[in-house]
Amino acid sequence: MTAHYDALETRSPTERDKSLFAQLPDILRAAMKAPGYAKHLAGLKLEAINNRAALATLPVLRKSDLPALHKAAPPFGGFVPAAPGSFARLFTSPGPIFEPEPAHSDPWRGARALYAAGLRAGDVVLNTFSYHLTPGGFIFDSSARALGCAVIPAGPGNTEQQFEVIEAYKPVAYSGTPDFLKILLDAGAKAGRDVSSIKRAMVSGAAFPKSLQEEMKSRGIDAYQTYGTADLGVIAYESSAREGLIISENLIVEVVKPGTGDPVPDGDVGEIVVTSLDPHHPWIRLALGDLTAMMSGISPCGRTNARIKGWMGRADQTAKVKGMFVRPEQVSEVGKRHPELGRLRLVVTREGESDAMTLHAECASTNDTLRDQVSATLQSIAKLKGNVSLVAVGALPNDGRIIADERKVD
Repeated sequence: MTAHYDALETRSPTERDKSLFAQLPDILRAAMKAPGYAKHLAGLKLEAINNRAALATLPVLRKSDLPALHKAAPPFGGFVPAAPGSFARLFTSPGPIFEPEPAHSDPWRGARALYAAGLRAGDVVLNTFSYHLTPGGFIFDSSARALGCAVIPAGPGNTEQQFEVIEAYKPVAYSGTPDFLKILLDAGAKAGRDVSSIKRAMVSGAAFPKSLQEEMKSRGIDAYQTYGTADLGVIAYESSAREGLIISENLIVEVVKPGTGDPVPDGDVGEIVVTSLDPHHPWIRLALGDLTAMMSGISPCGRTNARIKGWMGRADQTAKVKGMFVRPEQVSEVGKRHPELGRLRLVVTREGESDAMTLHAECASTNDTLRDQVSATLQSIAKLKGNVSLVAVGALPNDGRIIADERKVD
């Protein structure tokens, strides 16, 4: 059994950068075949983009702008050079943002992350990410199968049926949100069901605070974090060294000053910007809106790619709740559907070990019927349940904030 997935993980940083930037000119030429990129990068000397300093001169493409771009030029806003029919699967995420899945093996580049978490060919994985329209379930499904694992496509919820398949197939690993892993373990213990086969977990899509990490460890589960998005798949992953998240191969990751495209020094907190090297679906400096910091040196596990400290909050007001993005424009849509409401503020917190959100809405006349109607609208738009608190007119601050993320980052 080898310690690393392949030789790419242990090459020198200089060799890696040389390879990445040797490929980049061809990727840029492929991107320019898409009208969106042709407009976005017009007038720039792309042949000179062959190092990190040169890449930093290109404009960023903001993920927060994608819903409007996709609406104006469906389905991909003109930023994908290949036709929809050339992809394996087609997804949508809240916004809406439309994402295609490339047809090649391990299209979301997650196999090496699962390998770093200790999974090997022949292992059985219980995958509880959703398979419905959004790509989460398929990201980890295809990654596990590329590694040679068998996958139980469980999806989230329905714990009773989950127990049945766990007891029958004895999966050694779990993939899903950390919140649902705790729910599954707690429900299994209460019902007297045997879930002891699960010894490893690959978690993503929600906060994984130290308290929950320690609880998983105490329950005999070796859990590893990944950082990824529906657009790019797995961007960075944790290894046995437990020192930051290692950036996936074949990606160029920058950390920039929020609101700009200017890289910050290693150790400074900034916004994550990613360039991918897939000619069928290239991303050129996609600014994700998430905050992190680069770490110096290489991981003690021997993998030599750069590391990030993990998710450290949002550069904008968009919040990730239970693995789903909730955006200011979605909160504003609630107000449009209920004109009797005034200012709105969605407050995101933690209740126990789960994400929770409450919509505070100003209203001249409050009643239970209106609260229930607003709650139903919020769930319809955000695809998540949330509490609703109707407050007096003038009770909310006039500071322009629509989403307040009050979760603590360890």
